[in-house]
Amino acid sequence: MRVLWLLPKAAPALLRHVADYFELARYDLKQTQREIATGLVAFVVVVVCLFFAVLMGCVAVVAVTWDTPHRLTAILCLAGGFLGLAIIAMVYRSKVTREQEPFLGSVRKEWQEDRVILERILSDEN
Repeated sequence: MRVLWLLPKAAPALLRHVADYFELARYDLKQTQREIATGLVAFVVVVVCLFFAVLMGCVAVVAVTWDTPHRLTAILCLAGGFLGLAIIAMVYRSKVTREQEPFLGSVRKEWQEDRVILERILSDEN
């Protein structure tokens, strides 16, 4: 019964809390969007570089059969450069993925803290 008397007093605080949860969710969604965009760019770089590394490898096979000795060296350097870029992008992507926070992590953390407080308030009422 006492909960009903406290409800008008608690309503503004509860509404502020709900608004804060929405703000935290919005922040987490923006952060997730940035992380997805960063991961997507790194993935595209990896795919493009691996494509060119394979393409240069194929051209290297063709160049081996030709008579000029410098053509093979140039093609192998290009393939190595693209392969190096792909490795750097993969390492960067794995680092970004490892450092990502869980989806809506701050909302979960705040809810765990508020749940303890809410349980304490409700247990005092009984």
